[in-house]
Amino acid sequence: MTNFFSFSFKNRIAFNYIISSSILIALVFVCIHFIVKFSVNQHINAGIQEELNKHLDDVTTDENDTYLIQVDQWRAREHNSIKVNPVFVEFYDNNKQLIDKSPNLNDSNLELFPNTCNNKFVNASLNDVPLRQIQTTIINKGKIVGYVVVAMSLEDFEIVAILTNTLLISFPIILIILFLIARFFAGRSIKPVQTIIETSSKITKDNLTTRIPLPNNKDELFVLSDNINNLLDRIENAIEREKQFTSDASHELRTPLAVMKGTMEVLIRKPRTQEEYQSKINFCIAEVDRLNHMVDQLLLLARFENQKQNLKEENIFLNGLILNVLSRFSKEIKTNEIEIKTQFKDHYYINSDNYSLEIIINNIISNAIKYSSNQSKIQIILQSENNKINCIISDSGIGINDSDLDKIYNSFYRSNTDEHPEIKGTGIGLSIVKRLCDLLNISISIQSKKDIGTTIQLTFKK
Repeated sequence: MTNFFSFSFKNRIAFNYIISSSILIALVFVCIHFIVKFSVNQHINAGIQEELNKHLDDVTTDENDTYLIQVDQWRAREHNSIKVNPVFVEFYDNNKQLIDKSPNLNDSNLELFPNTCNNKFVNASLNDVPLRQIQTTIINKGKIVGYVVVAMSLEDFEIVAILTNTLLISFPIILIILFLIARFFAGRSIKPVQTIIETSSKITKDNLTTRIPLPNNKDELFVLSDNINNLLDRIENAIEREKQFTSDASHELRTPLAVMKGTMEVLIRKPRTQEEYQSKINFCIAEVDRLNHMVDQLLLLARFENQKQNLKEENIFLNGLILNVLSRFSKEIKTNEIEIKTQFKDHYYINSDNYSLEIIINNIISNAIKYSSNQSKIQIILQSENNKINCIISDSGIGINDSDLDKIYNSFYRSNTDEHPEIKGTGIGLSIVKRLCDLLNISISIQSKKDIGTTIQLTFKK
């Protein structure tokens, strides 16, 4: 039975329902039993007490400490009254000797109990028939002159016994019926779960397009199915990005390797001059440097793909970080005669990961320098607005086509490569920037116009 309920979710639901229902039904049955038993008991006691009072009225006493029974009146009432439950009556003198009794006793007699039982309801029996009786004394001038005993059959209690047996028999039957009903409705209720199981079993790495049908009722199962579908969407997108990333990385790595191989093959076909050797070797070294840079970028992108738990938050002086990055590009800035204009209205501090934030600023400024023409201008602004800090980096370079703005965060994507073949790059920098901005909860927006320039805005929460 343990295995039966442990493997079937439908049966476990029905079983748990039956457990709670059985407790409730048992409590109701017990209450019904005691209420009926109490009501019958009170009814019998009231009937006996009423009969006792009537028969006490039939007794008169005299001055000789004796009492007389108004037999005619008693007999007349016995014949004229209709009683379903027979009443037995006996009269005793002060010596506990029987004086008179009701005709329905025939040759049988009721038991007269000790005086300690006076005015108390006592269960007894008459010819093995259960009775309940009460006895009381007849008092004259403060002395006991006799006794009256009134008894009534306990046949009404058979109702209690019948009810008890009925409840005991019906209890397991009701539980079995409830279990089957609960199991049926539980099976219908969890039918969407079975659909989820069947659908999810069809989903493999080669089949990620299958989705779970959403139930008609927008209940918890609808939410579960919708969340699973959203999860599958994210998994499918992640795998597609991984495939595309692998394909692009292979292509980007294959091209410089093929170029270097071709250059070296040409170089060894025949003797060359010292200048030719030096030129080709320098070209190959440049390509190797580009490959090294690309590999570093790829490793960096892979490292920060799921690195939120490794971020170290600290207080960062944003002004100083930007100036440190600019100092690294001082040679390129001087060579290209680029004017750097900084506008820091105040000293700005933020809580973030210093290493990751430095990579973000470094890549943005590197792109701004790379895509700016000689004697152009790069402007960097730090300002506070609405409890936020904005870092705006603008250049007057080649810009980006409007149609390419939604693709610039894709790995290995580069805009205007045909128009500017002299500008080398890997197309990974902004992918790293976007990923790190997501990890650090930094908002990033890019505005650009072709041949006018590009503006990137980073928004930090204080």
